[in-house]
Amino acid sequence: MKRNNMTHLVKQPVKHIVAAIAFAFGAAGAAQAAEIVIVNGNGPGVGFNDPTPATPVGGNSGTTLGEQRLIAFTYAANIWGAKLESSVPIRIQASFEPLNCTANSATLGSAGTLEVFSDFPGAPKAGTWYPTALANKLSGEDQSPDVADIRARFNSRLGLAEDCLPGSPFYLGLDANHGTATDFVTVLLHEMGHGLGFQSFTDEETGQYLGETPAIWDHFMTDNRTNKKWIDMTEEERVANAVSGDGMSWDGPNVTAAVPDVLGPRGVVTIGGPAAAGAAGNKPFGEASFGPRITDANVSGQIMPVVENRTTNTGLACTPLTGANAKAVQGNIALVDRGTCNFAIKAANVQAAGAIAMIVADNAPGDPAGMSGNDPSITIPSVRITQADGAALKAALAFRSRTTSGVTALLGADPTQLAGTDKQKRILMFTPTTFQPGSSVSHYTTSASPNQLMEPSINGDLTHEVEPPKDLSLPLLKDIGW
Repeated sequence: MKRNNMTHLVKQPVKHIVAAIAFAFGAAGAAQAAEIVIVNGNGPGVGFNDPTPATPVGGNSGTTLGEQRLIAFTYAANIWGAKLESSVPIRIQASFEPLNCTANSATLGSAGTLEVFSDFPGAPKAGTWYPTALANKLSGEDQSPDVADIRARFNSRLGLAEDCLPGSPFYLGLDANHGTATDFVTVLLHEMGHGLGFQSFTDEETGQYLGETPAIWDHFMTDNRTNKKWIDMTEEERVANAVSGDGMSWDGPNVTAAVPDVLGPRGVVTIGGPAAAGAAGNKPFGEASFGPRITDANVSGQIMPVVENRTTNTGLACTPLTGANAKAVQGNIALVDRGTCNFAIKAANVQAAGAIAMIVADNAPGDPAGMSGNDPSITIPSVRITQADGAALKAALAFRSRTTSGVTALLGADPTQLAGTDKQKRILMFTPTTFQPGSSVSHYTTSASPNQLMEPSINGDLTHEVEPPKDLSLPLLKDIGW
């Protein structure tokens, strides 16, 4: 999710050209005048005009690849259009193009508002940036008739080439039955959220306002340790808050009121046992999008590692477990290493060997993120811990027997706190301690449960809902003026 720093300022009403955040959008809306219009940016024979024959799938009746892409776009836009009010059509210039890819990762797309405006007629706050679509809604007039409101690009090669996540194309059905593929409608809803205003315009790495002007976003981002909002902070304080781990909350009335109806109890991963030593304690973690949530599973048991390479003391669990490894994890919680294959494959393999849960030790420094993937057959909970916590856990497990370690884990729920919130039950924003351009600050925390549409990655368990009781995307847009 990248954004560049191209700028252009003109006189009142002030507008500023900005670039896109990563992902996508929709078309033709309904309900109270929120019409979303797609401007097809593709030429003949490609993208939305691709004539490759396609079989109708999941309620998408298109018979060519281009037609199915357009139908999915329209479907996603109609979901948002039904929830919003605006007398000015929302225009999205969209195209499919070859984007960065490897065999193991890919850029799904990029999208965001093309311009921001301040001090237009009807602006609720003076001297404050608003994204184009919202400025148009609030003023009742198109602030920039010759420029689209949102620009969106999507990866035309995803899953269709050997060097671009082969076998994992966009699922173009409308029913969310995407299996291991990437659900295009979900990606569209996420990116439309960004274009509608779910993004920061302040430079999170320098703390500087865009054009020396705060955005409506800055009125709600709050340091939950000091209760200072970004509009009241120094540049240095904003920079520190953007990499604070869990130090930033969204302090908006609509979101905060909806949080108890949407989020469940906080999950905890607690390491203990007589041999835990320096590995003991509550650990930060990322949860899998497959299998049960740990708050539902409430699993406790002994930890046993999978070890396939004794020189490096690593075990990837990318193939079925046999021999000592299979015996070790049976009835226990399996510790495996990140890498080589996807997380769902690891979980399926340790589950087949009889493990009751899986802990994945990261293979690089940084905060633990969630684990993507989809496999309905997985019935055990899975979490990912940091590289440092994984190393400490391996050290504690070094003196185990073949079937006993003396190190235990509890994967369960803390009913005293909601998942992904601060002590005042305000939802946390995504502020990892290592800054992630395009993702930090402009998303909800990955610790929210259930997973939210506007987290920095698309989780396989997301639905096509954008409002409570499932999701907190719409309440945030209402906080900023929608």
